[in-house]
Parts: sequence; structure tokens; C-alpha cells
Amino acid sequence: MAKIRAADSRLLPCLLALLAGCGLTLGFAPFSLWLLVPALLGGFFWLLAFRASHYPFLLGFCFGLGWFGTGVSWVHVSIADFGGLPLIGSLSLMLLLCAYLSLYPALASWLLVRLVKRAWWPLAIPFIWLVCEWLRSWVLTGFPWLSLGYSQLQGPLGGFMPLIGETGVSMLLVMLSSALALMVPKRQFLSACLLLAVLLVCGLVLNQVKWTSPTGQQANLVMVQGNIKQELRWVPEQDKPTMQKYWQLTEPYLDADLIVWPEAAVPKLEPLALDYLHDVDVRLGAHGVGLVTGIVNYNFETRSAYNQLIVLGSRDGEPEGHYAYPYANRYAKHHLLPIGEFIPLEDWLRGLAPIFDLPMSSFSRGDYQQTNMTVKGYRLAPAICFEIAFPNQIRANLHQYTDFILTVSNDAWFGRSHGPHQHLEIARVRAKEFGLPVLRATNNGITALIDADGSIQASLPQFEEAVLSATLRQYRGTTPYARFGDLWAWLLGLLGLALSLWLPRAGLLSRHTRLS
Repeated sequence: MAKIRAADSRLLPCLLALLAGCGLTLGFAPFSLWLLVPALLGGFFWLLAFRASHYPFLLGFCFGLGWFGTGVSWVHVSIADFGGLPLIGSLSLMLLLCAYLSLYPALASWLLVRLVKRAWWPLAIPFIWLVCEWLRSWVLTGFPWLSLGYSQLQGPLGGFMPLIGETGVSMLLVMLSSALALMVPKRQFLSACLLLAVLLVCGLVLNQVKWTSPTGQQANLVMVQGNIKQELRWVPEQDKPTMQKYWQLTEPYLDADLIVWPEAAVPKLEPLALDYLHDVDVRLGAHGVGLVTGIVNYNFETRSAYNQLIVLGSRDGEPEGHYAYPYANRYAKHHLLPIGEFIPLEDWLRGLAPIFDLPMSSFSRGDYQQTNMTVKGYRLAPAICFEIAFPNQIRANLHQYTDFILTVSNDAWFGRSHGPHQHLEIARVRAKEFGLPVLRATNNGITALIDADGSIQASLPQFEEAVLSATLRQYRGTTPYARFGDLWAWLLGLLGLALSLWLPRAGLLSRHTRLS
């Protein structure tokens, strides 16, 4: 009977935590209700402090289940539509993924309650959250999707992104939310308003700072969105029609400086597509234009496949092509997507279900740092699809001479879900963090040119065959985040944790600490 009563007492807080986590999805694109995120986080920390301090791991797990269950529900589209699993199988895999991701907020909640006195939570939670989110971005190659800071791109806290990055903004969010969760119930309204005012005013002021400046030069850019259906991408009979379509869409724009085709736009393996590539290279070179395209490179001797970007046409502005296989002006994807691009425990999982045997699901990894690609004299720091969610990798490949960040993707996997909108939001945050424009080319949308402040300069609608032609300013300079990365976030988080552990032991307990 006692166990039943205990379970009943936990039901409501866990349900509320689940609902709060579900609501977080509204803070991210395409909804972008940024103000909702600190409010829901505050509600979660209030539950953790005053209603569920005896079962923090369970409460954090429920919060995470809501957070990721609704936030990354778009994964279900690719599993159900293209993974070849029945509905019960796709839902089970989706639940398994969300349960795994929920372990990280559960761990953060448990560490916070067990290690730190309640009154000092706002000092400790930034570091604890940082560690758990770092683990989420690293274990099994990482899945840092829906990190909290992305929700603040269009809010005042977005002004901190060029200074401390999205990582630091996530820390500010959990610090602010936990502080409000402790202050408001104790009617410390003046302190709560003061904290809010300081952060919001600082964010607004920082939003006015221009960390990088336009050079006065512009590039004429073209991005081609072929809108090839996912079920046709690896059908051999569709190779030639797909390659012809991309060239036909491109041909009217040979007066541009730089043309971009999306991820794996050329569906044939590179060694088998050499005639086509040389032909396109000669035509582009004759007009002095450079083109970047996605393609899969396969080494028949080593049986190694690479998801790559290559450059055709003009390299340094010369009126001639320069492509030769396998030349160095290329990029191989480093961060591979589990299941989609590599199969963990491949010997065991291959053959169990169609999703573990999808075409092009066993790639080799490129280097973490690679030379910028050169296209008609422009230097591009590339990221293929999922890689744009890893700011440290982008930072490691930026140089003083880098002109643009380039990201290509094929979001046809995710249908009409909110996944592509979240993907675009991540790319916009990278632009704001590093003060550089981002070129985002996709197979079926959302293709966009993003300015150095994260604003969208031009874009194409989803699910349409279209070409985006526009000019984009070049920038020079560097942001503090580009220079130092997450260093300040780690140092400030570590200082906060040290203070939260030392101050109570030093006898500097306030009246509020004693009450807690």
C-alpha cells in the first residue's frame, strides 16, 4: 500500500515534467516561441526543488522524454517511410532513441540534487548541464540536436552567441530558469526582476555589436534545389535523369561566381561518373564559374566509401576547369550519422531489419580538420548535413581567409516535419556565432543564404524544384566565440560549481540556504 501511495505521489510531478518537456518544442523552429523556454525550464526546476527532490533522475528522465519525444519526432518519418519497418517497429525505435537522449537531463537532475544544496543550484547547474550536454554530443559520435540555446536565436539572449556560443546561451538559460524557480516561490520578485533585466539588457546591447564587418565585396551565388524524391535517389535508372536535371537547372546561371548543388546531388559513385564530371568541369571552366556538388566517392580497392563535396570548374578565378580524380580540392564528411551513415555493431545489426541495410549506410570517416575548399578564389569551410550541429568542428576548420561556411543536406528523409526547420535554425546560429555568412543548399528545402548575423537573406520554399540566385556580402574579422570556443563557458561553469560547493562549507549560508 505504501508503495502504491508513493507511486501515486510521483505521477503528477512526472506528468507535469513530461508536459513541460513537450512544450519546449514550441521554442524551436518553426514555432520560435523563445520566451516559452525559460518559463518551462523554470517550471521543471521548481518541480525538482519542491515536489520531486527524492526522485530527481526519474523527473529529469520524464522531462527529457517530453523534450525529445516531440522535438525529434521527425526521426520517425525517416524510419517509417524509408526504413522498411512496420509502424510498431518504427515507434519502438523512436521511443528507444528518445529514452536514450533522456538519460542526459536525468543525469543532470540527479547530480544537481545529490551534490549541491538547493539555494546554490543557479551557480552549479550551468557546469553540470554543460558536462551532460557535452556527453550527449560525444557518446556514439554524438546527437546534440535541440540544445536549449538554439531556441534563443531570435530573443535577447541571442546576443550572447558571438561571445560564448550556443553552448554558453544554454548555460545562461538553465542558470536563469533555476534562479527564477527558487526566487519566485519565496516572493523575491525584486531579485528575480533584476536578474532578468541584467541578462536581457546585456543581450540586447550585445545584439548591436558587429563583431565582423563587411569587406564591401559581394559574391553572386546560385544554389540549385533539385527536389529529387528520396525513394528515387539510389535507383540506378534515375542516375542520368537526375544529373541532367541538375545541369539543366544550372545552365542559365553560368554568369554567377559560385554555384552549389546539395548533398549527393550526383547520385553515381564518383569513379563511375568521371565522364559527366569532366564534361561539367569543362563547361563551367569556359565561363569562369566554380561549382560545389555532393557526391559519394568509393575506393574499389579498399572498399571505402566517403560522403564528399568536390569542386568543378574554376578554382582560383582562372577561365578553365581544374577537376581531376582524385584531386585534393574536396571535403569528406567527418561526423557520420548513426544508422544513416554507419551502423554501430554492424556485424550484429546488418540483416535484422531493412533500416540497418539502407543504401549508402556504411561510410568511412574524413579527417576532423580539412583544408578549406577553393571555388573561384572563394574559401569555403564545409559541413555536410548533420555536421552543422557541431560548432567545435566548424570552428576547427575556420581560418582568417575563410569567406563562407557551406552546409549541404538532403532533408527529404524527414518529409513535412519540423526537422528541416530546426536544421536551418542550427545553420543560422552557426552564422551568428562565427560572424560569417552560411550557404545552405538542400535537395528539397529549406535552401537559404544566411547573413553573418543569422538573418535569412534569401530562401527557397520546400518541396519545389527551384534555383536561388542572389548576392551575399563578404565579411572579415572574428568573434570571441570563434577565437576561444567554449573555453569561457567551461571556466565560468567550473567557477560556479566551485562556489556552490565551497560557500556552504565556508559558513556563508544565507537565511534562504538554511530554509532549504
